Amino acid sequence: MKRDPKPGEPVMFLYRLRPGAGPEYDRWHAAVWPELLAEIEAAGFEDYQIWRHEEIVISRLRGRNGYRAAEAIMQASAIQKRWTATLSHLFESYETSDGEPLWLDEVFRLAVRPDRDA
Repeated sequence: MKRDPKPGEPVMFLYRLRPGAGPEYDRWHAAVWPELLAEIEAAGFEDYQIWRHEEIVISRLRGRNGYRAAEAIMQASAIQKRWTATLSHLFESYETSDGEPLWLDEVFRLAVRPDRDA
């Protein structure tokens, strides 16, 4: 299903690594190329987090101008294409048959509001 998250709306999706690929995945992400980080920021992604448990990887991010706008910029990036190709051997699956991320649906949120009386 093609989603179009609003600007600033957080999105989360799931990846699955090949068995035993977690430590190498972690090493790459401990030293992300500075030029890739600059491209991610310039594309409008912010608050980008990656979490891993064994072979399950969860990404959470926000796009200042929306996920699709930032994604389109990154899809055109030669640096992003090189990074993806470099790490592609680590992944078992990371998208649906129609090319969409494996989206996670929010089912609960507790948002504490500082303006409420305690």
